[in-house]
Amino acid sequence: MFSAGLSDLRHMRMTRSVDNVQFLPFLTTEVNNLGWLSYGALKGDGILIVVNAVGAALQTLYILAYLHYCPRKRVVLLQTATLLGVLLLGYGYFWLLVPDPEGRLQQLGLFCSVFTISMYLSPLADLAKVIQTKSTQCLSYPLTIATLLTSASWCLYGFQLRDPYIMVSNFPGIVTSFIRFWLFWKYPQEQDRNYRLLQT
Repeated sequence: MFSAGLSDLRHMRMTRSVDNVQFLPFLTTEVNNLGWLSYGALKGDGILIVVNAVGAALQTLYILAYLHYCPRKRVVLLQTATLLGVLLLGYGYFWLLVPDPEGRLQQLGLFCSVFTISMYLSPLADLAKVIQTKSTQCLSYPLTIATLLTSASWCLYGFQLRDPYIMVSNFPGIVTSFIRFWLFWKYPQEQDRNYRLLQT
């Protein structure tokens, strides 16, 4: 799923712009990765640690590329600083104010679950725009496919571990992916020739 942003990275490099590339998904996925990385470290789950460390590294690359090509850096830097501030406050709370490791694990799992669910639901904010404009240009098809496959995999992994935080938090990703597939079917993308060449 994290490598789905490589098509956006290629688009930014080829066009030297951030047109039709959304920044907030990179930023929220970075925060999400760092949260689950902490949860995996606290739980001692090597799979969560490795996957989310790779994801955090890729998201950092996408964020840096976006900052490089974005003409209005102030807004992007403000959004980044705000979310990183929230993340630091969260870390301070979990590591300083919750001394019990089991309680910390439960609260961190709940925080990560809520954040992941809100991240999966955030593309639905574009639903009104897609229906109004009858265009899915603001949605990423590769990311939708990756979200469906990733959400289903993590749901199965959470079910196998009997970890409700992993299982429940990824279920909305399956639902929102099918909604986005329906939107792609109803309003097919009309991409320009240059962008089609980028994808091949």
